[in-house]
Amino acid sequence: MPLTDEHSAGPYDTVLRGGHVISPASGLDAVLDVGIRGGRIAAIGADLAGVAATEVADVRGTLVLPGLIDTHAHVFEHVSGRFGLNPDVVGVRSGVTTVVDQGGPSCMTLPGFRHFIAEPAQTRVLAFLSAYLVGGLEGHLYDQLYSPTGVNVQATVASAAANLDLVRGIKAHAEIGGFARWGIEVIELAADIAHQVGLPLYVHFGQLWGLPASGANGEDADTIVERVIPLLREGDVLAHPFTRHPGGFVNRDGEVHSVIRAALDRGLKVDVGHGSHFSYRLAAKALRAGIVPHTLGADMHGYNTEVPAPAGTPVEHPDEENHPFLGQARFSLTQAMSSMLALGLSLHQVVEMVTANPAAMLGMSDQLGSLAVGRGADITVLRDERGSFRLQDNDGTVVTTDRLLQPMFCLRDGVRVDADSPILPQAVPA
Repeated sequence: MPLTDEHSAGPYDTVLRGGHVISPASGLDAVLDVGIRGGRIAAIGADLAGVAATEVADVRGTLVLPGLIDTHAHVFEHVSGRFGLNPDVVGVRSGVTTVVDQGGPSCMTLPGFRHFIAEPAQTRVLAFLSAYLVGGLEGHLYDQLYSPTGVNVQATVASAAANLDLVRGIKAHAEIGGFARWGIEVIELAADIAHQVGLPLYVHFGQLWGLPASGANGEDADTIVERVIPLLREGDVLAHPFTRHPGGFVNRDGEVHSVIRAALDRGLKVDVGHGSHFSYRLAAKALRAGIVPHTLGADMHGYNTEVPAPAGTPVEHPDEENHPFLGQARFSLTQAMSSMLALGLSLHQVVEMVTANPAAMLGMSDQLGSLAVGRGADITVLRDERGSFRLQDNDGTVVTTDRLLQPMFCLRDGVRVDADSPILPQAVPA
């Protein structure tokens, strides 16, 4: 018998027929049909063929998942310059129904983010509010804007508290450039903001502002993780565990910091924050040490993602050649999922990292991250391609994988959007 609502006898707007439905939060892992009516899931069952439907999508041979959640996006388009991508290009047009902008808006710019980005987007757009007054202005190119004098604790607390429908956490940076310039004070202020408002703090680890790895003003990148973790609370998020830059989970001796395991045991969470930070070599080392991330943010932005533009488009930022994350490529959340599979994580683990676990991180498990009757019809359909494919990180390390996940389309509240984003990568045979 199918799982249905009490009004299931009427016709469906859409039926997704015959896909491999995986929803860890609701215990589904089988070939099933999904019936949608009025933007919500009306039925999930082995055979819904007996009920009329306006549209039937044959999705046999595909993966049918809860709408993917990208926990690390940069979509404050225009205000953050070339750094900010279009939310629907990163979101629904890449098969992702929810994106979380990490630190683009601040207490000063959040009204504009709401009006010009979140509200017009077809993608559900949420934010971790920047601890800095300037937010992600100009893509963090100008480090002098991010000192302790650029933080106003009470203004940021008030802004977050007044916008909890949009703001689901606070974003800050713990990296050698900031520590060498200002010490730990900015992170202390950011932790105070997050804990006052009762939201998770998302902490960037790994170089950002370009000072040497060690010795700058007496600071050592290898001590940053150990100094920051005591400031954090259960539910706070450590980002970029696999960063190729100094100051991450793996120290210069190639060892995972001993404090990481204890941090996870007391409830801190880990987000991959893939992007141009990601290193297959260091990821494998951390995974061998038992450091399995909870969530998987893609971390695409205009400095690491190739966005086709009309010929003759002017360069927006003359200083951008000094940015540490240059090196453009086409990229996507599903490509990051493929990276996790290539590293040996199971499909079930990877699906949890982009559905149930981020929904919990956002405090929205009652709305997002699972396929269940009565829920909004946020659904992602992926091709599960088999063969021999080449993946490469920004360190130049190449891995070969026999499995590549590619988005076909998604439903956002029951409305279909095909995966036609210009930033989606093409499969590269090994």
